[in-house]
Amino acid sequence: MNPATALSSVLVDELVRCGLTEVVLAPGSRSAPLAIAAHADPRVRLHVRVDERSASFLALGLARRSERPVALVCTSGTAAANFHPAVIEAHESGVPLLVLTADRPPELRGTGASQTIDQINLYGGSVRWFAEVGVPEDRPGQVAYWRSLTCRAYQRALGPGDPGPVHLNLAFREPLIPDGDDTWSEPLTGAASGPWVRVRVAPPSAALHVAPTRRGVLVVGDGAANVRRYVAAAGMAGWPVLSEPTGGARYGDHSISAYHFLLGTPEFADAHVPDVVVTLGRPTLSRPLLAWLRRATEHIVVSPDMSRWPDPTRSATQVAAAVEIPVAAGDDSWLRSWRSAEAAAREAVDAVLDDSGVSEPRLARDLTDALPNNALLFCASSMPIRDLDQAMRPRRGLRLLANRGAAGIDGLVSTAVGAALAHNGPSYALLGDLAFLHDQNGLILGPREPRPDLCLVVVNNDGGGIFSLLPQAGLTAPFERVFGTPHGVDLAYVAAATGTPYTLLSSAGDLPKAIRGEGLRVVEVRTDRAENARLHAALREAAQEAVMSFLATTGEAEHLAT
Repeated sequence: MNPATALSSVLVDELVRCGLTEVVLAPGSRSAPLAIAAHADPRVRLHVRVDERSASFLALGLARRSERPVALVCTSGTAAANFHPAVIEAHESGVPLLVLTADRPPELRGTGASQTIDQINLYGGSVRWFAEVGVPEDRPGQVAYWRSLTCRAYQRALGPGDPGPVHLNLAFREPLIPDGDDTWSEPLTGAASGPWVRVRVAPPSAALHVAPTRRGVLVVGDGAANVRRYVAAAGMAGWPVLSEPTGGARYGDHSISAYHFLLGTPEFADAHVPDVVVTLGRPTLSRPLLAWLRRATEHIVVSPDMSRWPDPTRSATQVAAAVEIPVAAGDDSWLRSWRSAEAAAREAVDAVLDDSGVSEPRLARDLTDALPNNALLFCASSMPIRDLDQAMRPRRGLRLLANRGAAGIDGLVSTAVGAALAHNGPSYALLGDLAFLHDQNGLILGPREPRPDLCLVVVNNDGGGIFSLLPQAGLTAPFERVFGTPHGVDLAYVAAATGTPYTLLSSAGDLPKAIRGEGLRVVEVRTDRAENARLHAALREAAQEAVMSFLATTGEAEHLAT
């Protein structure tokens, strides 16, 4: 057996013993041993993509939804460089990826050999761990090295507490395909059962006990862990819960879905300065929320990993792996005020949206209302996730995901496809037109590839809609070309190029019918950027008027301030 075949078969076998079930491959010559080993193993589901960037984000989606490591394989050279954006997202959002890059052997590096670049530490600090595996050789001791190294890579990607990408660089000499000879200097088989190295996880340290208070708030951002436990504790303590859509806590009687508008009203924010805020995950969407966090007397960040905790506002006073929120005695005026203001703001927002026709925030609200229980919704960054944050009403039974680690535009179609393939139920995605066009290669699925049940709902405002809500909108002369970036692409033709079923939504009431179906499909929703900016201004004004009226009518501001 040649060394390249031996290493690849051992590596794939050991990964499967550790728990691997998914492999994503971007084909190439130097990676042939890994591709053949993955294809030959019936215990893994193999996904093949012709575009490395699409492949990497497909793996990201699979790993994000399954919360298990996914192997990502490519050949040498710039193929590996095309993985970098997905590796960065996995690093920032804590997604377990096993990046396996094939490489030329050392004697070909720095010589001008074809498809040869410097792949050592290619991803820099964006991986949890890197190893140059070394050119395989037929000598005793190699199998123990390969299997123990594979276990270390799998476990480091998994975490626990700090999951993320791991990079193994594998240099192969020719021959790269099996030669028909099965002899080797030592047995290639692994342990009788299970992985070569068994990793035992120590129990978490003791939880931090929060002092009893009725004036607490639970804030939940993207990537939060143990959400249900903390939501239940906040409910017992009488705390409101402020959850971003992907935080997984926007449900129940204590959920404050209009917090962006409440905290954007200075009078409400002034009257509702909490004694303590407990934050899970990474809240990044609402500027009013981030400004308000800085005013908390105590801000406790819950982070399973003590070396990497999220604190974008630099307002954390304590960081703990776990927190105990006690039940506190006292009246419920604090929670009652939040809930009453929420009802007033939500009613005002919904009234504006109901009269807005086919608008972007209404689409976000109505889509989350229309989806069945056990559905997955993947959301793009920029405007779609913010529309969800401001318009989505509390509900149960819906799983929301987004690439919020680096919040980039790249690979979103492929990430949605990967997440859908890992989800046991119907899947949907809410994307902008630029994000859709940026990853239109994600629609390319070969005839033998696993196919997702995924409806891509694409908001087409012919450009970058978020810039119409930013200060750049005041730059009249250059705005449309360098920020608005109109493209003029007919999305129906993009879908037709890959044979993807396509529907154009003509009215807001047709949404449930338009998203119905099976398999990969596209629903386009055409909107206007300028009108969207006016609508967001109207939402803000209506919500703030409702909150001010509530404060004036009830005298809550004076009562809570004292």
